[in-house]
Amino acid sequence: MTDIPSDRVRAGQPVPLLWRRTLLRHVVVVGLAGALVYAFAVVHGQWSPMHRWNRAFADASLALLVITMSIGPLSRLWPALLRVVAYRRETGIYATLLAAVHTIIILEGWVEWDFARLFGYEMNPQTGEYVMFQHGFGLANLTGIAALAYALVLMSTSNDRSIRMLGSSVWKFLQNAATVLWGLALLHTAYFLFMHFLSFHRPMPEPNPLQWPFVAAVLSVLLLRAAAFRSTWSKKRNSSR
Repeated sequence: MTDIPSDRVRAGQPVPLLWRRTLLRHVVVVGLAGALVYAFAVVHGQWSPMHRWNRAFADASLALLVITMSIGPLSRLWPALLRVVAYRRETGIYATLLAAVHTIIILEGWVEWDFARLFGYEMNPQTGEYVMFQHGFGLANLTGIAALAYALVLMSTSNDRSIRMLGSSVWKFLQNAATVLWGLALLHTAYFLFMHFLSFHRPMPEPNPLQWPFVAAVLSVLLLRAAAFRSTWSKKRNSSR
């Protein structure tokens, strides 16, 4: 899905070398994604198969998104890490693909392709009509759908052909708005980690063991971005003196 970076071709790097580096990045990130899915499946091993793999793919997707959002700030704070910036494209792509698999599992195994159920409605057998049954469930799923739709747009434009077609300024504006995707993904995840099972008509399950790792990951990204902003601002202020 990644085209040959045209600026690197102009810099005189051989085309086969560029393809090998691109392929290497895909192999590395695919391996990381597979390891994350397996690890999270182990964490959720006590759940039913549908929920186990639903959460494993979702959590692995979020983990790759955390990495994607962290690479930029880390490279600003530690220039030696600039070499890993190229991986940001692949981590974003596979975060989106894992989220898509998560969505398919939900549609097939949880709501059984009944889209009314996806938005919190259930059939009332007495009236034969759909009634709102889970208010937060529908809103959280709507947030997740919006996040996936935006992620698919970002993934489909994560290539050099899109840069040439859209122009660098428009492309950068689109890609830099990834914080919108980040916010939507956090809202969607936070609901299912902390709120979905807080209902009077269902037994309370054991707390999800990933609740506080999730909080720690979110805070880490925020702190990294704040530190990178302060570092960049400080350098520009000093250079203008």
